Amino acid sequence: MKKTPKREYRLRSAKDWIKTYSGNNVVKGYSKKYSVDKLCAIKELRMIGFEITEEYENQLQKSLESQKQQRLSLKNKREDELNASCCYESDEYFAMILGYTSGGFPYGVTHEEMEEIKSETEIK
Repeated sequence: MKKTPKREYRLRSAKDWIKTYSGNNVVKGYSKKYSVDKLCAIKELRMIGFEITEEYENQLQKSLESQKQQRLSLKNKREDELNASCCYESDEYFAMILGYTSGGFPYGVTHEEMEEIKSETEIK
């Protein structure tokens, strides 16, 4: 993992770095060079006198928020799928409810039966 230099150093060295930067996106370049996020890069570039529009910053914030929401949505979807595929219902009588009868009564493995199964597998 790359260690981020202190802000004082970044600001001093960035003045020379900008003069030699040949890329298209100075915010992205600064972010990579100094291992900071893009919003920090905007703030620090402004501190050394580099012009960055409010429109660009707002667009970047919206984009980052959108990415955050997508990651969260994907994470929640994965958790829901995992919970749905591997877990069984239970209650005070059944450790695993496998289904319900036509009359609506649950059937499955009781807590006592589950303890027996666990103890048998531990012995072997």
